Amino acid sequence: MSEETIEDLFPNLRKDSYFIASPETINYNCIAWAAGNGEKWWWPDPQSQYFWPPGIPREETIEAFVKAYEILGYSICQNAEYENGFEKIAVYVDSIGRPTHAARQLISGRWTSKLGGLEDIEHTLDGLAGSKYGNVAIIMKRFR
Repeated sequence: MSEETIEDLFPNLRKDSYFIASPETINYNCIAWAAGNGEKWWWPDPQSQYFWPPGIPREETIEAFVKAYEILGYSICQNAEYENGFEKIAVYVDSIGRPTHAARQLISGRWTSKLGGLEDIEHTLDGLAGSKYGNVAIIMKRFR
């Protein structure tokens, strides 16, 4: 997908320094990518079409997403600032509090995201905030 199309979907990226880090693929999504999985599409759909960690409610709630990442060793933290020795993820929610996206922090302090079935990009945390994904609701971290 062209940068112009990505910037149309995410206007904050126009003023952000971002770059496309990999080609588009439908093999995985942002939720999986934030979890470090580049092989499965993660989503808590009630029909069980996609992977979702066993024992975690299959519902589109921030509580279910927090529990899914907790089983990977993440816990809620207070800020998105880079901390040496930790890996952080950010969960975005829409205007009604439903999770829409997740991003993972890189060692550089920048963030990496999979844009649905599109490319992975490297960006600032605010670069994806807006009408498409909403805003960051939760930051979680774990030891690297």
